[in-house]
Amino acid sequence: MLVLSVDTATPAVTAGLVELEQAARGVDTRTLASRVRVDPRAHAEVLTPQILECLTEAGRSRADLDAVVVGIGPGPFTGLRVGMATAAAFGDALGIPVYGVCSLDAIAADAVSDLTPGSELLVVTDARRREVYWARYRDGVRVAGPDVAKPSEVDMAQATVVAGSASHVDFFDLPVLPVETPSPAGLVRVAAAELLARTVPDALVPLYLRRPDAVEKSYRALDRTGA
Repeated sequence: MLVLSVDTATPAVTAGLVELEQAARGVDTRTLASRVRVDPRAHAEVLTPQILECLTEAGRSRADLDAVVVGIGPGPFTGLRVGMATAAAFGDALGIPVYGVCSLDAIAADAVSDLTPGSELLVVTDARRREVYWARYRDGVRVAGPDVAKPSEVDMAQATVVAGSASHVDFFDLPVLPVETPSPAGLVRVAAAELLARTVPDALVPLYLRRPDAVEKSYRALDRTGA
């Protein structure tokens, strides 16, 4: 199964082509091509060209795609909108399913190979406003989050290691795993069970976790005018 995976929930604009197969002990993922560019202001400009570059590099066409997987956050409004709209457009044009996955889950999926049994992983990404998006995992399964909070208010519980944004993992007195953003293969692994079962995907719903700044400002303006 050939899967296009994209994520724009972090400053990294990520696209890739991943072969997914059922294996004797779970699933097997093979990344055929990937592109990652860290630029929080270039999501709209570079995502589609990155997808086309991946298709060219892998020697595949859009007609070869079987499904799309997209990170649905948590993340900022503008970035998520670009990735999810692009994924939905490819799915609609090609008549293939589009699966949304938590972007923090994809980071955890990449970090799980470095974990010892029973350990807890904390994943954090930049939420701006001196806050982080976070979730916590035990044996690869999410047990808390996703949520948004100041680093000092994150529920670390029994977390033993941390992964995620390089600018934010140092807020936590924990060993750091070298996984900063969702990878194409990590995104696919999160959705693997649904992909292989060919289930009908749920509607794409972004994990904003709070109102966009523009909406909040408009509400404040209405409050001042008494409308």
